[in-house]
Amino acid sequence: MFNNKYKIMKRNDIAKDATIFEQIRHIGENGVEYWTAREMAKALEYAEYRNILPVIEKSKEACRNSGHDIDAHFVSATVSLAIGHNATRVGEDMLLSRYACYLIIQNADPSKEVVANGQTYFAVQTRIAEIQQMSEYNALKSEDEKRVFLREELRQHNAQLADAANAAGVVTSKEYAIFQNHGYMGLYGGLDAKGIAKKKGISDGKPILDYMGSTELAANLFRATQTEEKLRRDNIKGKQAANLTHYEVGKKVRQTIQELGGTMPEDLPTGEDVKKVERRLKTAEKKALAKETKKKK
Repeated sequence: MFNNKYKIMKRNDIAKDATIFEQIRHIGENGVEYWTAREMAKALEYAEYRNILPVIEKSKEACRNSGHDIDAHFVSATVSLAIGHNATRVGEDMLLSRYACYLIIQNADPSKEVVANGQTYFAVQTRIAEIQQMSEYNALKSEDEKRVFLREELRQHNAQLADAANAAGVVTSKEYAIFQNHGYMGLYGGLDAKGIAKKKGISDGKPILDYMGSTELAANLFRATQTEEKLRRDNIKGKQAANLTHYEVGKKVRQTIQELGGTMPEDLPTGEDVKKVERRLKTAEKKALAKETKKKK
């Protein structure tokens, strides 16, 4: 991914409202993004660099257990450290991939607010990378195919989210609707499901997810997956706590979209009913198969 010959290059295109994790992100000479362990330690409010080293070791182990190459994500480096009076000394540092940062955040002290914020930031960003790298998704050529794929992904993850919400104390259908609206309000700048439908011209009672394009579906998929993970990881209990968790995750996803320079989800165009799209794709697939079969005969 990168090596310790990379120069530590600061970005000069950081948005004023970017998170601390975006502010300390570097871009290497070949365009690869990375973070440094020393800056990450400061961002996570560790008094000394050595205090984060046990967390890094745990993260390396998690990386190994997940089947990833440690050397591709945690790269030792040497840097010049200021020691006062214009003097410096050579010190150890480490270049971290986004995935490495994600693992470090997961193993850091969860009681710190900055760690909680970092968990959402890196989880969302890592999920984006995962989807971009999914061979099945990348094989899809059209927007219609991507919409159908992501809508099914979201359907499955919403079922898992509902299960996690139920375990937290969101029991009735009315409670779950309120819970879902909190997620939407965080992601859509205060708009609930009805507000989103109205802004996008979707008829009352129609599932708003069925009219979203692939970009908007992806944003909602991140919201659902990260909320489920946080509910379970932090053992959230109580309806109000679950609602607040969903809202905060949605808000963090929105913030990430903004930092990446993306379009806010409420401003994305309304798509055709995905059910119609799916039927059209299936019909086209059958015709293509029939044509191919006829050709072979």
